[in-house]
Amino acid sequence: MRYMMEITMNNKKSLAQVHIAVLLFGIAGLFGKMVLLPASIIVIGRVFFSSTFLLLYLLGTKKGIRMKERKHIFYFLMMGVTLAIHWSTFFQSIQVSTVAIGLLTFSTFPVFVTFLEPMFFKEKIMSRDICIAIITFLGILFVVPSFHIGNSDTQGILWGTVSGFTYGILSMLNRKMAKVYSGTLIAFYEQVIAFAVLLPFFFWEQPIITIKNILLFILLGIAFTGISHSLFINGLKNLKTQVAGIISSLEPVYGIVFAMIFMNEIPSKREIVGGVIILGTALYSTVKNK
Repeated sequence: MRYMMEITMNNKKSLAQVHIAVLLFGIAGLFGKMVLLPASIIVIGRVFFSSTFLLLYLLGTKKGIRMKERKHIFYFLMMGVTLAIHWSTFFQSIQVSTVAIGLLTFSTFPVFVTFLEPMFFKEKIMSRDICIAIITFLGILFVVPSFHIGNSDTQGILWGTVSGFTYGILSMLNRKMAKVYSGTLIAFYEQVIAFAVLLPFFFWEQPIITIKNILLFILLGIAFTGISHSLFINGLKNLKTQVAGIISSLEPVYGIVFAMIFMNEIPSKREIVGGVIILGTALYSTVKNK
């Protein structure tokens, strides 16, 4: 009886950790509007403070940071580059359009995962997977106000879709490396490499960094990246991946709600309909794949 009570308490704690993490993930998108700097510079600030936090955590808990095999360097390089593209396109999407569009189009990543898994793990593509992709595409059509490349919302949708696609690739690489390394160590290496990849853009853009920017970077990097990812990873210890995936579908909902409260960004009826379709197919893909 006592053993069952301990399991229940652990499950409740894990559920709380994952919900808090997903809430923080959703709010992170708002920084694309709060920090008035290019998307690449926002990501540089994010990964610098987050990777520093993760390094201190790994050293403080006396966990090793060495790679087990030399060939893993190539995988981590791929993951770092992919993460840099993913976060840069994500914030770019939000900057040129809205938080809602950026989050909703990013949420297409489970559909991309459905098609990427057969390529990475030699699994068969089912006909229903093609149907899911078509329905998701229809959802994106609802979000698009007009098909003009000069339209800011259209640009945001394109950037957001690229963000979802690259995150799908990153998920596959994470799945492969998670068999060998802890999630915290993977996140650390990904972010350090992403920082190195994007650093030239800092000298290219030569941004004017204010004290306010630095404080926002610290908040984004530590609370909304380092801590949130640690909570999410710890929460997975006592939860099924499917449950965590379902909770993760709330990320755009949290982000849109906070954007409505703090930035007065009210989604249009088309965005709401398209969002329901996209999130519905993403949720179905998550449940089916897990």
